[in-house]
Amino acid sequence: MAAPAEPRVCSIARTLDVVGERWALLVVREVFLGNHRFDQMVRRTGAPRDTLTARLRTLVEAGVLERRQYSDHPPRFEYQLTDAGRDLYPVILSLLHWGDVHLAGRDGPPLVLEHSCGHRLVPEVTCHACREVVDPTNVTRRSTVQA
Repeated sequence: MAAPAEPRVCSIARTLDVVGERWALLVVREVFLGNHRFDQMVRRTGAPRDTLTARLRTLVEAGVLERRQYSDHPPRFEYQLTDAGRDLYPVILSLLHWGDVHLAGRDGPPLVLEHSCGHRLVPEVTCHACREVVDPTNVTRRSTVQA
């Protein structure tokens, strides 16, 4: 009898533990778009208030967001991206681009981002060392974990 397969040790799985739930990435999207307050996020995401509260708590505990008080009376808080949160920007851009290409329909994308150069932003993944565009056919894998 074969031994049961064990889950692959994987940074994708670890990342999904933090941001893999729908509302988590929508919260991150909203903060990138400048909506830092709870009520703004409820309106812009459509998330139930209790669900949004739980997601914000998870993102703060994971170091993706930082909770900052902006009012004393009554106490009110807003959320800012940490360095780890800002590092999710390529993920947000890639999801946006994929949705624009595969799901936008006849009306086109509902949001278009423009780069500071004046052109529509089309994200690409490039190799940090050589600056070539990354394609699955030009990547090899090397495991650092012993199977």
